[in-house]
Amino acid sequence: MWIQISSGKGPDECELAVSLFVKTYQEECCKKGIKVNLTDLVPGNISNNLKSALLSLDLESQWDKEIELMSGSILWICKSPYRPNHKRKNWFINIEVFSLSEKLSFSDKDVHFESMRSSGPGGQNVNKVETGVRAFHIPTGLTVTAIEERSQYMNKKLALARLSSLIKAKNQESFLNDKKTLWMQHNTLERGNAIRIYEGMEFKLKKSHTC
Repeated sequence: MWIQISSGKGPDECELAVSLFVKTYQEECCKKGIKVNLTDLVPGNISNNLKSALLSLDLESQWDKEIELMSGSILWICKSPYRPNHKRKNWFINIEVFSLSEKLSFSDKDVHFESMRSSGPGGQNVNKVETGVRAFHIPTGLTVTAIEERSQYMNKKLALARLSSLIKAKNQESFLNDKKTLWMQHNTLERGNAIRIYEGMEFKLKKSHTC
């Protein structure tokens, strides 16, 4: 599961809130025994601040529902450390939770073969026996054929290689689509109805709907 924390188009204070939340949330996950990794980040305008961060969580199913509730806005109430005379004290950041697309697996046991006759130019039969094969990957419905080799054994190996390549391509496509969806959320920020409220430079949790 992925959690993306973003300042949207907010000012430096929001970028500071992102960095503070990332640190706090990593500590929170550690106490719960949830493995969390910072897999991507966009640096802020000020050193150590973050415009956005992407966390990857390796968690047991018991935490799934709690993590899913994390989507929404976070409110940080604090006087600006950068602009002492600034009246604003409410700073918002956005949290989005994404489940990874299920990765397709490939096993020879999931492949069904059908024999077929290889044919050459003009429809002439290359073989009087059926050396060609059509391979079906049962879990996905993907189908490939192989007729180039002279033996059915080699055509089966060729068909398996083609199926494996197709499934790798499907997994890569799913991964890129997931990444695209994540990056589209960078400038999205909904203010109000905060799922959590933190106060002060200590980033102390004052209210939460998620824990």
